[in-house]
Amino acid sequence: MIERLWYVRGLFPHPLLWPLLPLSWLYFLIVVLRRRRYLSGSVESYRPAVPVVMVGNLTVGGTGKTPLVIWLAEYLKKQGMKPGVVSRGYGGSAQDWPRLVSAASNPAEVGDEPVLIARRTRIPVVCDPQRARAVQRILQYGVNIIIADDGLQHYALQRDLEIVVIDSGRGFGNGQCLPAGPLREPASRAAHANLLVFNGERRRLPGTEDLPSAEMLLEGGILRCLGGGREESLGDWRGKRVHAVAGIGNPQRFFDSLRRMGMDPIPHAFPDHHKYAESDLRFKEDLPVVMTEKDAVKCADFQNPLHWYLPVTARFEPASANLLDNAVKGMLRGFKAA
Repeated sequence: MIERLWYVRGLFPHPLLWPLLPLSWLYFLIVVLRRRRYLSGSVESYRPAVPVVMVGNLTVGGTGKTPLVIWLAEYLKKQGMKPGVVSRGYGGSAQDWPRLVSAASNPAEVGDEPVLIARRTRIPVVCDPQRARAVQRILQYGVNIIIADDGLQHYALQRDLEIVVIDSGRGFGNGQCLPAGPLREPASRAAHANLLVFNGERRRLPGTEDLPSAEMLLEGGILRCLGGGREESLGDWRGKRVHAVAGIGNPQRFFDSLRRMGMDPIPHAFPDHHKYAESDLRFKEDLPVVMTEKDAVKCADFQNPLHWYLPVTARFEPASANLLDNAVKGMLRGFKAA
């Protein structure tokens, strides 16, 4: 309910959110002062011996960071580097940290996104709520550059390049900080990032007009079956009615993408990082169930031939790819010079 109100368009927040505005102003003050303390050096932060690329977002919920992290990992490998990924492991129930994540790791223990990243990239992935501790562990595996997933507000870890991912469809919502709006930090924080990446078409958001920004497109060409590993072309699914399951930050984006691919989805939205039970995928109509790849990671234990998922890959047009390339190479030159 409250999340829908955050994204109601208008000059002012929805009236039902007005009682929360004093809490948002207090939150704003706390996060601004906290950042200043780290930047001033009055609170200690960790500087690793290798460069750190920070991929994060300003709003709560998903914006498309995971596909970008995977793209960056593949890009860095092509540059002859040995990247590793550190993550908080959000949603993981493990009691002992840090944790090295593999393709076979249990997402209930380390989180769904780290397992997905490990499966797609086959590079070292380490989870720990304390990112500095995760970095210290991952350096043991010979990495020479680190991608920090979803750590923009984790100022205890210093970074050399900041990339902020923005959901084009949602933007910054009503522009308010939590709890009256979706922002983890004020929108003006975007001006301090090195690069903005819009998941979808680039938008003119307040304070971002003159900032370097790239457009990221998420593409999928096949569907994979959880029960047996079969693959089918999306063209074979045109006109097919399916149950569409999404437990991501913006489920509607997934449902809309299936419609654009020609399917007729019955939407079933779950909270981001939802822990699925087998009953969640049982529906009255005996139709195929299509889910995101992140959801599929958590549904492997009760897979069946009706369960399918859509792998997506980040793609950048040449101008946007050049922006990313220049940002990374500029960071590396600056790191070597320092």
